[in-house]
Amino acid sequence: MQNAKSMISPAFLRRVAEVAAREALPRFRLPGLVANKFAAGFDPVTEADRETEKAIRELIKAEYPEHGVLGEEFGAEGVEAKHVWVVDPIDGTRSFISGIPLWGTLVGLMEDGGAVAGMMAQPFIGELFYATGDGTHYEGPHGQGQLATRATEDLSEATLFTTTPVIFEPAQRASFHRLERQVRLSRYGTDCYAYCMLAAGQIDIVVEAGLQPYDIVALIPIIEQAGGVVTGWDGGPAERGGGIVAVANTALHARVLDALHGSHSFA
Repeated sequence: MQNAKSMISPAFLRRVAEVAAREALPRFRLPGLVANKFAAGFDPVTEADRETEKAIRELIKAEYPEHGVLGEEFGAEGVEAKHVWVVDPIDGTRSFISGIPLWGTLVGLMEDGGAVAGMMAQPFIGELFYATGDGTHYEGPHGQGQLATRATEDLSEATLFTTTPVIFEPAQRASFHRLERQVRLSRYGTDCYAYCMLAAGQIDIVVEAGLQPYDIVALIPIIEQAGGVVTGWDGGPAERGGGIVAVANTALHARVLDALHGSHSFA
């Protein structure tokens, strides 16, 4: 039986990134229609989201016809299979429509329900982060290399990111701010890019809530294979999304969970 390391090559992930870039980049920073998925609130989707996911799905089906696919824009297909690809064509659509290059294409592979391989591609900057079973790798303007998370163990020395505190429910927001008061530096707004900076040893913690599987599956192997930890707020598996805690190492992860929970429990 093949495992992800023998089955998924960096060359294939580069092809996925190239196909995604061909669809997304020509539509970046150009005027265009933005649709809203929800009548209550604002959840934007663009032509770039849809066309990029179509192209990625076609490539996966051609290469791995026996695999399932779960995508943000076109849903689930064959997800009862042993191997399922999870696709977010433009993670950070709000950044995309604002002309900010902190969005990325996320493509992850699950094997028997666990995330085993993943990539994040940011074509405007020209960066690719990927993990296929032998560590986490970077390709971009700084050359090529293998990534490792930081060894920070004290909250007082840690850097914390989240996309925005608006994503937290009231009790979660209070917990997040309790954690935030204990860290050295807190920043907002980077979507998937923050997780890759965690894998690259630039920051220490990412805490979010309300995520879907396509928001996180690709990022789990990137962080874990660089030495980090990704769980739910309850310390359990993160593949289903929800509240997510991504941390540079196990010692710091324990301190983050302690700070988040206080007297509360988040299942």
